[in-house]
Amino acid sequence: MTESPLPLVGTERPTLKTIAAETGLAIATVSRALKDAPDIGAETKQRVRETAQRLGYRQNRAAVRLRTGKTNVIALLLSTESDVMNHTSKLIYSIAEALRGTAYHLVVMPFFPDQDPLDTVRYIVETESADGIILNQTKPDDPRIRYMVDHSFPFATHGRTDMGLDHPYFDFDNEAFGRLAVEVLAKKGRRHILMVAPPRNHMYSRHMILGAVEAAAAHDLTFEVCTTVTSDSPAADVEAAMAARFGQPNRPDAIISGSTTSAIAATTGAEHAGLMLGRDFDLVSKEAIRFLHRFRKEMIVVQEDVGRAGNFLARAVMAAIEGRAPDEGQGLEVPQLSDFRSAV
Repeated sequence: MTESPLPLVGTERPTLKTIAAETGLAIATVSRALKDAPDIGAETKQRVRETAQRLGYRQNRAAVRLRTGKTNVIALLLSTESDVMNHTSKLIYSIAEALRGTAYHLVVMPFFPDQDPLDTVRYIVETESADGIILNQTKPDDPRIRYMVDHSFPFATHGRTDMGLDHPYFDFDNEAFGRLAVEVLAKKGRRHILMVAPPRNHMYSRHMILGAVEAAAAHDLTFEVCTTVTSDSPAADVEAAMAARFGQPNRPDAIISGSTTSAIAATTGAEHAGLMLGRDFDLVSKEAIRFLHRFRKEMIVVQEDVGRAGNFLARAVMAAIEGRAPDEGQGLEVPQLSDFRSAV
């Protein structure tokens, strides 16, 4: 691993003036290039960044905060219940990648199941420990979002709300996912669909269930939502719940899963009940990282582009911090029927 060069002991710490002298650019141009200003060309930005790295330039964040009141920190709030198999790691990577080469740094701040999620937001806003916030797992009426709007604090969300507030967000169209998943299963002749949905207090759970319910009614299919576990439940719990349900009379012949982990656990649970995927039942799931077809080729999978979401959210929150109009303030990834594929 190559380390960034550091200034020699006894030499002056490199400054914007040092970089300007090396590149022949004005100090203001150097400063704006390091901030990824849109009016500075890509070639100039690259030359300034390479020179800054070669000289060992490091922005004095304490001085920046004293001068501007900014921390150059963006906080990503994540629940500790997030699982390594879901999109969390991809989201962190894509946001960090979008911030690379800008003045901003990413800090991941966890909150725990027994903690009020508003506590972390309130702490950041009151202590001014970050310039902006990115959060996910939005609720239909989300107090975190209302608090940030009331305090005019820059933020962007991975997910929507039902609050009538206009704010930056990126979302996967889970209503379309639920509807199309049912259509795919109907075409395969399935008649009784079970959904392992996200927690019901999350907005995307409402969307997913709504889309599936409407499609099931249109195709005259039996549809049920599992009430004992969610797609965020521990894998062992999902597996046990599916083994129990598929061992009962009037069992489902199809599953819609809201996460990679629950898709694997649901399949294993149904198999424990003596059933075979692709013969006795089909399963539809979404995933952010290609994995499910390595587990079972018969699964019907649609990709969620979390990399696109992270890039979008990073740029949206930077625009909000800087008080400028974003390239796009709101984005929605809409899956198509052709995106639902098995590997067999």
